[in-house]
Amino acid sequence: MNKDSLIYVAGHRGLVGSSITRRLNSAGYTNLVLRTSSELDLRDQYATRKFFEDIKPEYVFLAAAKVGGILANNTYPSDFIRDNLLIQTNIIDSAYCNGAKKLLFLGSSCIYPKLAPQPITEDCLMTGPLEPTNDAYAIAKIAGIKMCQSYTKQYGFNTISLMPTNLYGPEDNFHPENSHVLPALIRRFHEAKITNAPEITIWGTGKPMREFLHVDDMADAAAFLMNNYDSPDIVNVGTGDDLSIRELAEIIADVVGFKGELRFDSSKPDGTPRKLLDISRILSLGWKPSIGLVDGIKATYQWYIDQYATS
Repeated sequence: MNKDSLIYVAGHRGLVGSSITRRLNSAGYTNLVLRTSSELDLRDQYATRKFFEDIKPEYVFLAAAKVGGILANNTYPSDFIRDNLLIQTNIIDSAYCNGAKKLLFLGSSCIYPKLAPQPITEDCLMTGPLEPTNDAYAIAKIAGIKMCQSYTKQYGFNTISLMPTNLYGPEDNFHPENSHVLPALIRRFHEAKITNAPEITIWGTGKPMREFLHVDDMADAAAFLMNNYDSPDIVNVGTGDDLSIRELAEIIADVVGFKGELRFDSSKPDGTPRKLLDISRILSLGWKPSIGLVDGIKATYQWYIDQYATS
């Protein structure tokens, strides 16, 4: 990308899209096209096609998606598969039909089988059953990958697909039930500290292992790969390290200052037992993460306090 290239960041107000926008701005890319969901409903095929016909962006970061944690995915599977299929289909096709030079698609580590060998390499895709609590979302993301690869194979459209691990950071969803585990725990621990609650109950056994990547590292990887990678083969983006949900909860409790007891409700689903990405491919390209988990959680908690806690 040139500094004056016309770049469209789809989903620029979400966790990933907002970070990509900040990353591009800080790197001197001045010609960004941004639209809120009220300005452009990406589920609307006609509206999306007209936007691309009028604007004709050269580069597209497809970070728009309907996302949520285990509870949301398990409760509203039709919303997750429908909305994500519509959004990505409309954007990928419209970008190709209107002459975009390159498109970056954001997938998810949940595309991999529930019991994939650890750490998970990119060639594990479609080699086994998915985690059932979020299979609708995962299938939509797999369809997006295959659509990108198909447009590259049939039309020569330059697409790349990134598979990030669990992300967190500023602009995350901090809803105590419908968000992902890390931001949900930040909010719950903060509120428990304020009310002097004696204990916190957490879904599951606390044993599942998870990997967490700060979203600003994700954005840095996205900008790096947009400029340095031109293959339809998917690329994992993560840290290469994981920890248990119990260990994560203990770190967050310490950062927030919650002194009560942690209880785990084993009647609730754990999800995938372990999900650690093999990041050898992106490391070989010359990129590596730079934000440590504790520092990242501290910064995210401060952002949460600044934005939400007083209200």
